[in-house]
Amino acid sequence: MGTRLQEKTFTTSIAAALGLPAAQVSQTMQLLDSDHTVPFIARYRKEVTGGLDEVQIRDIEDRLRYARNLAERKTTVLESIEKQGKLTRELQEKIARATILREVEDLYLPYKPKRRTRATMAREMGLGPLAEMLLAQELESGSLLDCAEPFIRPEKNVTSAESALAGARDIIAETIAEDADIRKSIRAFTLRTGMMTSKAKDSDKPGVNEMYADYREPVTRILPHRILAVNRGEREGKLRVALVIEKEPALQIIKQRYVTRPNSIFIEQLELAIADGYERLLAPTIERELRHELTEKADKHAIAVFSENVKNLLLAPPVRDKIIMGIDPGLRTGCKVAVIEKTGKYLQGITIYPHPPKNRWDYSKVQLTRLIAECQVDIVAIGNGTGSRETEKLVAEVVSEMDKELYYVIVNEAGASVYSASPVAKEEFPDLPAEMRGNISIARRLLDPLSELVKIDSKSIGVGLYQHDVNQNRLSESLDRVVESAVNYVGVDLNTASKSLLRYVSGITNRGAQNIVEYRDTHGRFRSRAELADVKGIGAAAFTQAAGFLRIPDADLFLDSTAVHPESYPATEKLITRFDLSMKEMKSKADVFAARIRQEKESLGALARDCGVGVMTLQDIIACLEKPSRDPRDEMPKPILRTDVLKMADLREGMVLKGTVRNVVDFGAFVDIGLKTDGLVHKSQMSNRYVKNPMEIASVGDVIPVRILSIDADRNRISLSMVIE
Repeated sequence: MGTRLQEKTFTTSIAAALGLPAAQVSQTMQLLDSDHTVPFIARYRKEVTGGLDEVQIRDIEDRLRYARNLAERKTTVLESIEKQGKLTRELQEKIARATILREVEDLYLPYKPKRRTRATMAREMGLGPLAEMLLAQELESGSLLDCAEPFIRPEKNVTSAESALAGARDIIAETIAEDADIRKSIRAFTLRTGMMTSKAKDSDKPGVNEMYADYREPVTRILPHRILAVNRGEREGKLRVALVIEKEPALQIIKQRYVTRPNSIFIEQLELAIADGYERLLAPTIERELRHELTEKADKHAIAVFSENVKNLLLAPPVRDKIIMGIDPGLRTGCKVAVIEKTGKYLQGITIYPHPPKNRWDYSKVQLTRLIAECQVDIVAIGNGTGSRETEKLVAEVVSEMDKELYYVIVNEAGASVYSASPVAKEEFPDLPAEMRGNISIARRLLDPLSELVKIDSKSIGVGLYQHDVNQNRLSESLDRVVESAVNYVGVDLNTASKSLLRYVSGITNRGAQNIVEYRDTHGRFRSRAELADVKGIGAAAFTQAAGFLRIPDADLFLDSTAVHPESYPATEKLITRFDLSMKEMKSKADVFAARIRQEKESLGALARDCGVGVMTLQDIIACLEKPSRDPRDEMPKPILRTDVLKMADLREGMVLKGTVRNVVDFGAFVDIGLKTDGLVHKSQMSNRYVKNPMEIASVGDVIPVRILSIDADRNRISLSMVIE
């Protein structure tokens, strides 16, 4: 009963926080507790959740996890205090009412087992009653030393009245520092008035920390990326960082609570204890806590930025039906070249040495020309690493001299080297050396970004904001969610998907992905979704979760090529029959179906009832049948294909160019306009209106017109504007 009541409380609080009906939240919680994945719930359980999207479901999932962890911690704390025989009704009620973990920890602090402190040693000396006397402040006349004299015990190392008073002050100092109400007040005061400061340890060498060499900013105004920058400088030993507040107002907050009789003979001792408790115990603890909280918030923000950028990169449109040449640029070690078929299969590769020290420029052009002609290459993908600019010039010359339609494009190669040495790459290309695998990855990133990028640790993709400085476990969890969401949003071809791709499909484990590939290798291509049931480890639950996201483009049953879930096949057949079409006709007559459904006069509600499904499910079925082969990525901007090199000298202020957004951060967006270095559109230049969040204006992969504001050739920097006048 207690558990059910607790879960009901969780439901009520989460629903209130998110502004959702309690029934929606409760039903979603039940689905999550039944190990349904978020993509599956969002796509195929809309009737149950009331149409909640992935973001809302994730929010419920996160809040539910926090609520349960909080409840578990409360239970542990209450049991610990009760075992000590110190649990009062008032304390129990305070812990029960706490809504955040920090409040629980503050209340538990005085009872938490701790190492021996000055206060615990003073209590062992029998000075607790003297501390209580000082706190009570009852005497307004008499001798302070006379009051302390009875506590002198040489055998316990209390040799004088002064040492007795010192011990009593230690007890009071710790009492104040562990007072939950005082901690809350000082924390709020510090947050409200505190200043984050940093100074360079070596003022002659500020380097990248120049902005923070003598930095001061209110805690209430500091932005996430500045918190992370300051933390990095401190971690690298280049900055001294502190959270500074005014001491006297903070002491006054404590005095207002603890000084009850200003005329007491104990008041001086009490004020000394208050100052000591604040300076030695409370202030450092609050500073650590708040800096930790600021860092957590900055981490959360940076992870959200990085995750959004990764998502947009994963959902970049594939370049279909093209033979692609990938080039991994290099100077001294040469440029690795690979050609892949339209399916992504590796054809052949070479290494060329156009750059110093070998300088085989003309011969490298001959080699590229031969390979392009022999393999009928359509597009050349050049990695954007070291030597990219020089290699682009080489390719541009080849393109201009070829008697065929040929283009090139610069591809983000971040993580290609990580992939080339990975077990996945070794398994795919066991006969190729590691240095020859990166160029294949570069080519495949153009062919199908999602299928290729899932093979790489997302942290290595390089489209974020301080992603190597944030909490790596949280970053990994967030990126796994992003990849899972992207893979299931697009869907995968059951007969061509790699293990790396399949393992992100809803309901499929790493082992399940391996078993699917092994089954495919042994039995040949899948002819139907139903055949999945023959794969070891794919039980009924896994099939339900995965089936709708696995597609078979040339399946014997038309619906197996669509996003319609098998559980909705009977309803779909009823719908198709209603419009005088057969399942066999649907693949070639999707346009006919679309035209007829638009003419349908009957309400969707009645149609859904006739078909035996909910309205939202029916709407999804209709969308699948109208565009059975739809890939949502096709609606994204296509990459800019180039035929010639743009040089810094070609640029003029005011010139308008088309560029591709490569990264979006707090202060703006980096845009590739065809140079080695991306230009920066500061957020003040993203719109005529104030822009708080650049992601509201631009996303990774967007192709946008930009105007050149300024060119700094010496520093290799270009300032751009999205405001085209």
